Amino acid sequence: MKTRKAIAQFGNYTLLIILGALFALPFIYTLYTSLITMQDVNKLAGVSNWTFDNYKMFFTNDAYNVPKWLMNTVIMTAVVILGNLIINPMVGFALAKLDFKGKKLIYWIVVGTMMVPYHMILIPVYVNVAELGWLNSFTGLTVPFLYQALYIFMMRQFFISIPTEFIEAARLDGLTKVGAFWRIVYPLARSSLITMSILAFSGTWNSYLIPVTLTSDPSMYVLVVGLNSVKDMFFENTPLIMAGVVLATLPILIFFFIFQRQYIEGVSSAGVKG
Repeated sequence: MKTRKAIAQFGNYTLLIILGALFALPFIYTLYTSLITMQDVNKLAGVSNWTFDNYKMFFTNDAYNVPKWLMNTVIMTAVVILGNLIINPMVGFALAKLDFKGKKLIYWIVVGTMMVPYHMILIPVYVNVAELGWLNSFTGLTVPFLYQALYIFMMRQFFISIPTEFIEAARLDGLTKVGAFWRIVYPLARSSLITMSILAFSGTWNSYLIPVTLTSDPSMYVLVVGLNSVKDMFFENTPLIMAGVVLATLPILIFFFIFQRQYIEGVSSAGVKG
């Protein structure tokens, strides 16, 4: 019995390693290509031929301002994540634990909003941002996205699983509903909050359609938009393009690997619970 169990476990790990390697191959190829020169494209170049010149070109060439684009992306992503960490849990908690008129209607509006592709409301968002004078600004890039219907739904599903007795006990100890939320309920949602942060980070960091629509000033470009303009300038320089892809992808991978355990726990706890 133990032998069969060991063989089955070995087979499962072997399969996972193979699948993991297959999924990692595209990024490995991208990383490898970013470290070689044009002469070595489509060849197997030795380590001695690898170079960081493609990355240096991004940060030293005056034709494009990658440090500025990178900083714009960091600011936009940080503000959006912070807003989602504050607004979405508050709304989710209200829909899960508070009783007020119109609660079910608001809930179904949130659910209905999740079914609408963002491309369909991009033009109204652009018109509103333009009328407010927020084009080519961090305000326009962040304020409309400080909350997301999907994350509100996810937080609501988690808060449903928390016993109401916790909140009632906190109220008996003298806490208000707001105090009970921030001091008792909010810390319990750590896994779901980290899951939401990872999803918001990847979605915001990689966002292209929204920033390219709301910005036309190169100094306000985010990294993905700026690198896309570089791609148009150096379409045939494959290693340089691949270096840009690595720059855009690596922060997401690092962020995920740091919080992957909490992400898995958060996905499990965010399932539909009623």
